[in-house]
Amino acid sequence: MYSINQNDLDEAIKANVAGALAEDIGSGDINAALIPADRIATARILFRQSAILCGQAWVNEVFHQLDPAVVLDWKFPDGSRVNPDEVVVTMSGNARSLLSGERTALNFLQMLSATATRTAYFVEQIRGTRTHLLDTRKTLPGLRLAQKYAVKCGGGENHRMGLYDAFLIKENHIAASGSIAEAVKAARILAPNKVIEVEVETLDELDQALAAGAPMILLDNFSLEQAREAVKRTAGRAKLEGSGGINNETLKPTAETGVDYISMGTLTKDIQSVDLSMRLYIES
Repeated sequence: MYSINQNDLDEAIKANVAGALAEDIGSGDINAALIPADRIATARILFRQSAILCGQAWVNEVFHQLDPAVVLDWKFPDGSRVNPDEVVVTMSGNARSLLSGERTALNFLQMLSATATRTAYFVEQIRGTRTHLLDTRKTLPGLRLAQKYAVKCGGGENHRMGLYDAFLIKENHIAASGSIAEAVKAARILAPNKVIEVEVETLDELDQALAAGAPMILLDNFSLEQAREAVKRTAGRAKLEGSGGINNETLKPTAETGVDYISMGTLTKDIQSVDLSMRLYIES
């Protein structure tokens, strides 16, 4: 579907980390100040549960901003399945730096790994069908690109990044424009190179979107019977996306209707952080 621009992602990582460190350390880490300034240590981060690893660049950036002398050695690439009690990274450097960055690094790692793990779970549910799993804009504020990166690590695909890179013409846009046809026409004039998708709530609206030449149509809260009929009527003239109220029970049956995509906000908004920890060892 859509690709994350690497330059945008790099800038987002720097900004994500800078904000998180400022939030946690503030005017200075008085806890780390308890430790002699020249003390050297090693540390290991390990997972307490099976999960998909994601977030290395954010962890690297945490320690790069705190202390570029800290050395990190990752044992697996992002997207890897990690077993309980497996060490994912070892770090060595100034003990104060390792401890000051601990919580921020773990926060990014546990959240992004959780997003990737949840995505991987749902991707597995529709394996063997022709349907691709998409994310949505229902992301944690300020972490849009981070979570969309995590969805990719989990085997999912990215929908539009925001309100700027594609049209998704919804009910209120249609009402304000006058009709589906008028909204699609206006979109083509405004930005002819942008993808146009129309959200429909009925089969009649589907017919209108097809008549208007919409290349992609979102079926909002369609029943399985309606979705099957939509696939039949569309007959390949547009890509179809199932969305709205799709859960673990209805995901595979929806995919089996023949829709091209299913989008799920739960990939990024209903996550439970992965259980992990960091252990510090002082070098003698």
